[in-house]
Amino acid sequence: MTDRLRIALQKKGRLADDSFELLKKCGLRFAIRGGGLLARVKNMPIDLLLVRDDDIPSFVANDAADIGIVGENVLVEEQLVSREGLDAEITMRLGFSRCKLSLAAPNDGDINNTEQLNGTRIATTYPGVLGNFLKERGISAKSVEMKGAVELAPSIGIAESICDLVSSGATLEANGLSAFETILESEAVLIQSGRKLSADKQALLNKLMSRIDGVIKSSETKYIMLNAPKDKVAAITELLPGSDSPTIIPLAGKDKLVALQAVCTENIFWETLEDLKALGARAILVLPIEKMMS
Repeated sequence: MTDRLRIALQKKGRLADDSFELLKKCGLRFAIRGGGLLARVKNMPIDLLLVRDDDIPSFVANDAADIGIVGENVLVEEQLVSREGLDAEITMRLGFSRCKLSLAAPNDGDINNTEQLNGTRIATTYPGVLGNFLKERGISAKSVEMKGAVELAPSIGIAESICDLVSSGATLEANGLSAFETILESEAVLIQSGRKLSADKQALLNKLMSRIDGVIKSSETKYIMLNAPKDKVAAITELLPGSDSPTIIPLAGKDKLVALQAVCTENIFWETLEDLKALGARAILVLPIEKMMS
């Protein structure tokens, strides 16, 4: 058995690109060439297995990979349709490739809520998730499984509504459809089986997860610098979202002013900057943070 940590990843698509970017931000050096199924990390004992997204849960469950990065929608679907049950569970939520699995129907049709689905056909590429939803709601509808182009089903008479992934909603709008209920909210997740890893692999996985956590936190975190009146520091500090106690530095020749620096772990909006300015803050800088480790 290899002593290199094996990570199963989607080989192409938006989630694949985001996964590769995440790992590179974690310091992993690798190159993806052509249609290859394996990429070896040059500076760490890690192999990347590049496969179809719906194969990732099975790879992890059956010890072909130690961990995987996959859309939560794919994981849930594979768990529901697997006859044997998949030993693959979420270890960490990654916060990118967000989307919704939603029910939608034609704008000019008769369906605009779940109760009206009884006795109808619903086209989907997620029969497991849809079937589970219908069972929980006590809805009697037929699931029509399709491999793609689900949004065309109502217009060609295959089904009266659809259950499909929605990101921006542009595809639905282009096909005269409107979503009326979300049945699953999804994002990229890191998954792992219940198997115990070797001590070396576990140590490597712990290091990688610590780096991933740092990348995620740094993407959501900003460093803010400003000059402020001394008597407004307390009020200004209260406006800084998700910050610890800021660093206060005296300004040379400015007895009534100080420089204030803080790490903010929540979004800083234009309204926040305007409120800071109204309290007397000036020379306000908001900077991105490349790396962060707690």
